Amino acid sequence: MKNRFKEWHTDPILWDKLKPIAREMRSKPTEAENVIWRRLRSHQLQGHKFRRQHNIERFIVDFYCPKAKMVIEIDGPIHQYQEKEDAIRQEFLESQKLKVLRFSNDAVLNSTEEVIKQILVNLSS
Repeated sequence: MKNRFKEWHTDPILWDKLKPIAREMRSKPTEAENVIWRRLRSHQLQGHKFRRQHNIERFIVDFYCPKAKMVIEIDGPIHQYQEKEDAIRQEFLESQKLKVLRFSNDAVLNSTEEVIKQILVNLSS
């Protein structure tokens, strides 16, 4: 049976390498990821299902909502040193017709309700 949400395919050899990394990332989330996950899980936002540390092709995204075709990335301090890589990643995700929302750790930790409002607005659009 074809997965109606999966429009891309991860090569099985690559998936064998990504799967343990995603599992590790799920078991050791950052504080900001934990804060957002508590609000996204269990269909809490307008009934949408989110997945965390989900692979899309060769990338592992922080959060993914298949129904809304939305990716949510939480950017910690490391992202200031990998701007080029993030731009390539974002361009690829957008080329897959995915909406990408990026929030800094600080925004998530200090303005959680504003971040949630922005996510809700984008779920509705």
